[in-house]
Amino acid sequence: MITRKEFTQTRDEAISYLSKTGVVLRKDEMDNFEVADFGLGRIREIGLQLIVYVNTERHCAKELVLLPKQTCPQHWHPPIGELPGKEETFRCRYGTVYLYLPGPKTENPKAIVPKGREDYYTIWNEVILKPGEQYTIPPNTPHWFQAGEEGAVVSEFSTKSTDELDQFTAPDINRVPEDLN
Repeated sequence: MITRKEFTQTRDEAISYLSKTGVVLRKDEMDNFEVADFGLGRIREIGLQLIVYVNTERHCAKELVLLPKQTCPQHWHPPIGELPGKEETFRCRYGTVYLYLPGPKTENPKAIVPKGREDYYTIWNEVILKPGEQYTIPPNTPHWFQAGEEGAVVSEFSTKSTDELDQFTAPDINRVPEDLN
């Protein structure tokens, strides 16, 4: 878990990345900005910062911000009732994103797994996204991603988001942020 000070510093840094891309946030959006450390307390290595613009029964739009070399852990969006799970399109706005999906292992992948977490990253088919490039991830598909050296901003467009129900390879992940100290 991160402290209130770490949250504020990370949120402010993430918002500065959005400014680099020309994204303007209202005060209420800044107040609702999420800093997800996945319950691991290693926000600079393992985490994700995001703002949700809209999330209805039919669609969702978000901005995702990754600090330099920050990793979003391996996870998938499982089926919920009759729904097949979230389908999402990532469009890179700033920096470089290394996205990993099922498929043939890429030789010499660019990402570096956070130390001590190697067992939880099992897919290595690398897709590299640079500004203006996008990729659609089918429902219920395991994936993980990491920013390059300069950090990254990704616009996500998807079907309804139910992040609290995401499934992770690592059993110690907590997707829902805890109250800050």
